[in-house]
Amino acid sequence: MGEKPLDSGIPPSRETLTAEMTQTAFQRRVVTHLNPDEVLERAIAFFSTRGYRAGRTGRPNQVYVIGKREGVLPRVTAEILVQPNVGRRRATLVTVSGFGPQLREHLAAFVQELRRERRLS
Repeated sequence: MGEKPLDSGIPPSRETLTAEMTQTAFQRRVVTHLNPDEVLERAIAFFSTRGYRAGRTGRPNQVYVIGKREGVLPRVTAEILVQPNVGRRRATLVTVSGFGPQLREHLAAFVQELRRERRLS
């Protein structure tokens, strides 16, 4: 009903959408020594420069990422959640999850950026 039809004029079935979401799902956790607010601000800037809408949610320590159509999916989404003061070293745990063919690649790049920075410090 609210779905945009594909080029063939037939909207994809729910099973097709579910299969695509499952196939392009991305879930990772990263430990960093950055401040939780700094991680969230970096995430917003990172995804905004790549053409996604990103911002803080109504819940504390959480960012949403929303994108337009990618493949058969009419919309792609992701969330980034931070948990401060984890473990003895009081690190920040960052949980990144989302789905979408191109968004998956950008989420992986964001995780790699956090890991690369952790190794340098």
